[in-house]
Amino acid sequence: MHKTTFLILVTVFALGVNVYAQEQKNGTAQIKEFDIYTDKNSPSNHFIPSGWMGDQGDIKFNDQEMEKPAAGATCIKITYTAKKSKNEGWAGIYWQSAEHNWGVKQTGFDLSDYNKLTFKAKGSKGDEIISSIIVGGIIVNPATGEPYEFPDSTNVEYGPIRLTSDWQEYSVNLSGKDMSYINGGMAITFKADQVSGEQTIYLDDIKYAYDATLSEEAPKTALPFYVYADTNSLDNHFVPSGWMPGQSTAQDVKLDASCKDAPQSGQTCVKVEYQNNSGVRWAGIYWQNPANNWGAIPNAGFNLQGATKLTFWAKGTNGGEVINEFKMGGISGGEYLDSDTAGIGPVKLTKDWQKYEIDLRGKDLSYVIGGFCWATNIDVNDPKGITFYLDEIRYE
Repeated sequence: MHKTTFLILVTVFALGVNVYAQEQKNGTAQIKEFDIYTDKNSPSNHFIPSGWMGDQGDIKFNDQEMEKPAAGATCIKITYTAKKSKNEGWAGIYWQSAEHNWGVKQTGFDLSDYNKLTFKAKGSKGDEIISSIIVGGIIVNPATGEPYEFPDSTNVEYGPIRLTSDWQEYSVNLSGKDMSYINGGMAITFKADQVSGEQTIYLDDIKYAYDATLSEEAPKTALPFYVYADTNSLDNHFVPSGWMPGQSTAQDVKLDASCKDAPQSGQTCVKVEYQNNSGVRWAGIYWQNPANNWGAIPNAGFNLQGATKLTFWAKGTNGGEVINEFKMGGISGGEYLDSDTAGIGPVKLTKDWQKYEIDLRGKDLSYVIGGFCWATNIDVNDPKGITFYLDEIRYE
């Protein structure tokens, strides 16, 4: 190589290094995107949609839909029937770093170079609802409350999202989050009490990226904060998943969160039918965040400091129905518990809508996973059972 040519190459290399360093200093350097899904079987896809959850039979999944994808040759089509096939009231799918890896294999990625998740989505008709998009979150076994051997380093939830019939881009801000180990690349969830029957949604171009303009979002909670507004309201923040005392409750209780029989307000209310079919003689339901969280999931509680009361409307079919207790908080069976509890009862219902109030003044509301609960027994009610209604459950 001629001396002149060598000097030119060295100069060009040095200039390139200086330009890159200046870009890094100015925050303009472009970090390569990290794909979850671009096309079916794309070599750039890094996660597998293998972690099915909740009412799994309520989901139909096709990740090679060819009808008008947002980009490339294919997109993802998901149909959610909301039939509550396992009586969970919700369903979801995790994209995992290895197939069916629920924190038992060390296959996660260090995504510290990325500060947002972006994806494109649309509904088949418009007004379809994605209840949440989750980044990370595979941390503890919800069945045992024990930490997984290789847990995700963060748990970020975004949503709910009401879709349009056209492709829109959405993003989850991950600035300031610990992205050093991500096994749960993304999860999507749906809640039966948020949707209006069967719905079909589409996803495409799901990826991690870096945005130099992003800053960490400060946590904020606006009041009123709803437990239940209407069946498909995006304001609903808790799921009626904590059925007590266990499997017997499914024999004794029927819950319809889409009841249209003269709601107190809006389009729907909650209808509860209780009979002592199992012989256990008592039953109750917790509205939880997320579904089935008995205190095993970290970073799941809402900070509701500032609320001074929990209000709700209730009535019975005949009047005289007795609910032993209405309360919030009080979940105490795991590591990440409600920060406090408060309640009223026993309450004898009337046949007309009445507003009730739980005083929260002086309570520690910094971490709330049990948003609302009712419990009763057959001994204080008609032996044949009771039917009662709830509506407009909210923190104020």
